[in-house]
Amino acid sequence: MLDETPELDNPDFMLLRLGRRMRKRAGVLDEWWRYYRGRPPLPELPRKAEAAFLDFQRKSRTNFCGVIANSTVHRLRAIGVTAEDGTPDPNASRWWQLNRLDSRQNLVWRVAMAQSVGYMLVGEHPTRTEENGRPSPLITAEHPREAIVERDPATGERRVGVRAIHDDLDGHGYAWVLYDDTIYAYRTRERCTPNRLPWGPDSWEPLDDGVPHDLGQMPLVEFARMPDLGEDPEPEFACVMDIQDRTNMGILNRMAASRYSGFRQKTVTGHTFARKTDPATGITVVDQPFVPGPNNVWVSEGKEARFGQLDATDLRPFLDEHAADVRDMLIISQTPAYYYAGDMVNISADTIAALDLMHVAKCREHIAAFGEGLEDVMSLAAAQAGVAEDYTEATVRWARPEYLSPAVRADAAIKLKSIGYPLDIIAEDLDESPARVRRINASAAAAALLGASLLPANPAPTAGNPSPADDGGAAGGE
Repeated sequence: MLDETPELDNPDFMLLRLGRRMRKRAGVLDEWWRYYRGRPPLPELPRKAEAAFLDFQRKSRTNFCGVIANSTVHRLRAIGVTAEDGTPDPNASRWWQLNRLDSRQNLVWRVAMAQSVGYMLVGEHPTRTEENGRPSPLITAEHPREAIVERDPATGERRVGVRAIHDDLDGHGYAWVLYDDTIYAYRTRERCTPNRLPWGPDSWEPLDDGVPHDLGQMPLVEFARMPDLGEDPEPEFACVMDIQDRTNMGILNRMAASRYSGFRQKTVTGHTFARKTDPATGITVVDQPFVPGPNNVWVSEGKEARFGQLDATDLRPFLDEHAADVRDMLIISQTPAYYYAGDMVNISADTIAALDLMHVAKCREHIAAFGEGLEDVMSLAAAQAGVAEDYTEATVRWARPEYLSPAVRADAAIKLKSIGYPLDIIAEDLDESPARVRRINASAAAAALLGASLLPANPAPTAGNPSPADDGGAAGGE
């Protein structure tokens, strides 16, 4: 049985504490994930119609939450890490490429936008080593279902982390309690299901007495999606989930109206209906001979029988309501309106920039927060590689979140060059990676050196520019 003494330095207690927190938030993570994937709750109908309309209801779901989340992910692209003075760092570039962070970073940004928080874990690479013989850093993306962090309430800094996974091969759950100097490993005593790890004091057994490490800080880095002060983070679309439900309900109503407009409701008067009694229940029911269908003809022998149909429903109000709901979602979530083009035709670049204003501001806020996390990741990678360098003073280079056409970028670069901006600064403004900036500088320097070497050693004298020999001769004659 694990020790549940409430102490920060007690790994047994922290395993159960943080594991139960992970289980507690699993329900809301499931809800956010369903919204992100376009599977929110089905619009409600009367209970008697629920089973019959289930398939019909599914068709009413239109996924705007995924669009809202991904519209931000597409604007977040960290290019690399440079030194404090902006010069490319070869170690950071090597670790960046080794761990495929050009693509893996998107996994973290997407889960942060869809599930409120993402994580990166730094450890030992299983196959690569540094020149000094230490294992190279391994940087992996972690899901909030499998990782969680305890923060210091006074400083907000990371204190303890837990990573818990399920091994499909042996059916057991495995967990690691992460401190800034030691890692404790655990395994479930019994086999368990992947989505339901147990968090009772008798559910886990320690696998070791703690393995020390020299990273200097807890190796699990959290990337929280823009949390308010004192509040837990929420996904990018949390503020519009009610509107998403309202939109789906409006679509369901429109679908029902459209179905009955295309197959309009019929009326019958003056017809005598036959009645029959159900032998099982004894209930008398009316026999309905008039079955709607495109190949059915209704005939009645009643002398006063009359057939008619109800007027079709006007669908325009439903379409207007849908457009208004979608605009509300985009406005409240600060997503550019051109994601839902509507009536916008042949809009100018200035109009796009104006529509982008709030979205770009939101993305820059994400960049500021996530950049600090990437600096912590690089500091952990340096410690793992045995490189004595403080990457908290480094700079994370990000691509611009706003869209600028190549012509606008080229024009801006020419103007910056004309007023004396260095070539490497201009290349950075064009969102070139640190490695590309280094190549551009080297190529420019090589071209300048080659051009200088091709100049004649003693240029031919001109009337306004006598040669050095002529000057020397004249001086000697005097």
